[in-house]
Amino acid sequence: MKLWRSPIRRVTVRGESMRPGLEPGDRLVVVGLLRGRPGDVVAVVDPRTDRRTGGRVLVKRVAAVDPGDGRVTVLGDNPAASTDSRTFGPVRPERVLGRAVYRYWPEQRRGRLQA
Repeated sequence: MKLWRSPIRRVTVRGESMRPGLEPGDRLVVVGLLRGRPGDVVAVVDPRTDRRTGGRVLVKRVAAVDPGDGRVTVLGDNPAASTDSRTFGPVRPERVLGRAVYRYWPEQRRGRLQA
């Protein structure tokens, strides 16, 4: 079963795994047509959840992309507070929802996300 992908979606950062670059409550625009490259922030469906139910969405930074099978290694910017590929391994490409390109909330930190 394939996950349904919207070309554009909104996600909210939960927890402290992406500090200091992203804070809990930051709201991001994610573009599903953009593949993540090392350094990019992406939204992924937690590989520990069932694909059929959608699963929890995680916001992480791409550390590496396997050129063979396309699996993506994702890490949090704050390793002490992050559950990421060090726990669940590389993520299958169909679980990558897209690349985060813009923070629209909070207003005072609104702007494009840089790799």
